[in-house]
Amino acid sequence: MKNLQLNEQGLMQKQNWREAQIALPSFDWRQMRRETFAAPRWVHFGEGNIFRGFIAGLQQRLLNQGLESAGILAAETFDDGIIDRIDLPHDSMTLLVTLRPDGSTDKEVIASVARGLKASPRFLPDWQALCAAFENPSLQMVSFTITEKGYALRNMDGQLLEPVRRDLQNGPEQPCHAMSVAAALLLRRFQAGAKPIALVSMDNCSHNGEKLRSSVLEIAHGWQEKGWVPAKYTAWLEDEGQVSFPWTMIDKITPRPSEAIARQLEALGLADMAPIVTEKGTYIAPFVNAEAPQYLVVEDRFPNGRPALEAAGVYMTDRETVNRTERMKVTTCLNPLHTGLAIFGCLLGYSLIADEMRDADLKALAERIGYTEGLPVVTDPGILSPRAFLDEVVKQRLPNPFLPDTPQRIATDTSQKLPIRFGETLKSYAARPDLDISSLTAIPLTLAGWLRYLLGIDDEGREMPVSADPMLPELRAALADVRFGHPDTAGSVLDPLLENAALFGVNLRELGLAPRVKAYLAEMLSGNGAVRRTLQKHLHS
Repeated sequence: MKNLQLNEQGLMQKQNWREAQIALPSFDWRQMRRETFAAPRWVHFGEGNIFRGFIAGLQQRLLNQGLESAGILAAETFDDGIIDRIDLPHDSMTLLVTLRPDGSTDKEVIASVARGLKASPRFLPDWQALCAAFENPSLQMVSFTITEKGYALRNMDGQLLEPVRRDLQNGPEQPCHAMSVAAALLLRRFQAGAKPIALVSMDNCSHNGEKLRSSVLEIAHGWQEKGWVPAKYTAWLEDEGQVSFPWTMIDKITPRPSEAIARQLEALGLADMAPIVTEKGTYIAPFVNAEAPQYLVVEDRFPNGRPALEAAGVYMTDRETVNRTERMKVTTCLNPLHTGLAIFGCLLGYSLIADEMRDADLKALAERIGYTEGLPVVTDPGILSPRAFLDEVVKQRLPNPFLPDTPQRIATDTSQKLPIRFGETLKSYAARPDLDISSLTAIPLTLAGWLRYLLGIDDEGREMPVSADPMLPELRAALADVRFGHPDTAGSVLDPLLENAALFGVNLRELGLAPRVKAYLAEMLSGNGAVRRTLQKHLHS
């Protein structure tokens, strides 16, 4: 068996990689690194799977085609363990394993990341490298995949998060929060000549560019008020002819790395493929397993130029088209289905989304959310067909038995997702006199299911883990009097939650849906098996 090492030295054994049917980069890796540090053009924040298995692959295509000579500098603001335990041992390379519905796989070494960097002044050499990149006139774009909560500066009550409060107090020399880090590095660019730059959120959330811009500007204005930065700096940030914040829509399922895939890779001779868990709880591996379909739609506003992303399959277009495409996916054709399956999959003991799609009740839930309740108000972006996109999701992507995506992963941070994934559809129904909001079943059922899920008790009455959520302590406190086995507790105690438009995107009481959500929750609280009975009662009638 060949001993294949995922690093620069290991890639020199080209014949061994060919025998293992693993594609290698066709560019000069060392030259790419030299070019990246000499004239950086792309910095990316957030070294999660969506970056390593999708976005970094875009630059690899351009490098392979000779359309780019520099790679990406990848910065990590949340988990230093990714740099120490994944990046450094593997020279920032990733093995991408594409999982096809027939069980076959394509494998490719993604080597377009020149180096992973810890984005904090606590790690001075890395911080100096990032500062140098931002100060370099060559830098064209800074992209982000830090999840939606990475842009949040405030809690549910509107109060500043503690790290943000400290950053505003301490100024730009010791930033901690990701948005403060970005603002501090932009200050270095401003001080070095104020060369234009594009900041591109590629996170899976609505109006992502707007969220990024708002958070960076709030940090900058807070520093200005305390005298840390000049007004000219904030004025430069606000001028989108100088600092643009393009909107994007991204779509590719990149679940947590599968141990089964790790064993397959090790059988091919690859060393050290086992997934690890960092001290911060990140489950990650030197490889990324992902589905084949992928979409990235980007607003084409780059004041200092950009890579030829369209040559890598990216849709480069205007803001309205991006917004419509993102709205199609996030509010109708994928994300709401994912969230519904995640919630009920956890409650019913599932560990794979694909298995859920073979459950008649959960398949019916997903189809009703998408086809019956979503498509009547879907936004048509023009560049993609909503029904065709939804068909691909329901018939090919979600049922892919070889995609190890878990409801527990998707259930993470649900409180941050509900306003867009369901709230926007509810707003559309409320605004359309030809539609009856009281006809909705699957959406209020899912909202009730989420409240039931937050109790941390599955459908058999057993304790179950609840996925991480920044609002979990507050939500648990609000639901303290709601008890499994006591349907009558799903009463007025829920009113403050159901009236919270920040949480659901709408005031459910004003829309007349609060009584239905309460009724569904009461049914699901009645005892063992009640969640299953409630789904069957309302989805097959």
